[in-house]
Amino acid sequence: MIDPYLYPNTDILINKFNTRNPKLLAEIEANYTALRLDELVVSPIAGEFNAEHLATIHKHIFQDIFDWAGELRTVNILREEPVLGGLSIEYTDHTNIDSRLTKELESLNMIDWSKLNHKQRVIEFSRRFASIWQIHPFREGNTRTITTFMCDFAKSKDFALNTEVFKNNATYLRTALVAAAAVFDDLGDKRKFEYLEKVIDDALK
Repeated sequence: MIDPYLYPNTDILINKFNTRNPKLLAEIEANYTALRLDELVVSPIAGEFNAEHLATIHKHIFQDIFDWAGELRTVNILREEPVLGGLSIEYTDHTNIDSRLTKELESLNMIDWSKLNHKQRVIEFSRRFASIWQIHPFREGNTRTITTFMCDFAKSKDFALNTEVFKNNATYLRTALVAAAAVFDDLGDKRKFEYLEKVIDDALK
């Protein structure tokens, strides 16, 4: 299948700078998104913590880089993960993103977080985080967007996370999310939540 997000015959995402140099694009993206993420720390985007809210956050973070910022992906994606021996997480089929995202976010909002103790909160938050992340609703930028969204959500429920823990351990966080979302049609449920629970526990202390 031809990926409409890529320049023809490349694996480089079409971008507003029209660069086909992957190293340069990575540098541009890192610089611009860092500025936008800093803006969101100072002035979080208000919303109902639904799919529209999540998309608005994505649009803000990636508005300088991609024309499709804030839009759900329209193709299926794979990403080889060294921690999975080169396998990819089985991200949600693009035709099911809208319905599954709505369902997961409704479930997230239905929990009475005030009644959970610290351990229960860590466990429940880890599982919700991983479930939403496994959907991978956008073509690029899912971890940054969903992490921002989940941190804002936690703050709205009066258990603010130390975002510096995530920022300073970004690679670990993504690897932990991979481990917590490792469910396969042929291999079964291989999820391990302890790594994600550890970083969330640290962020809540």
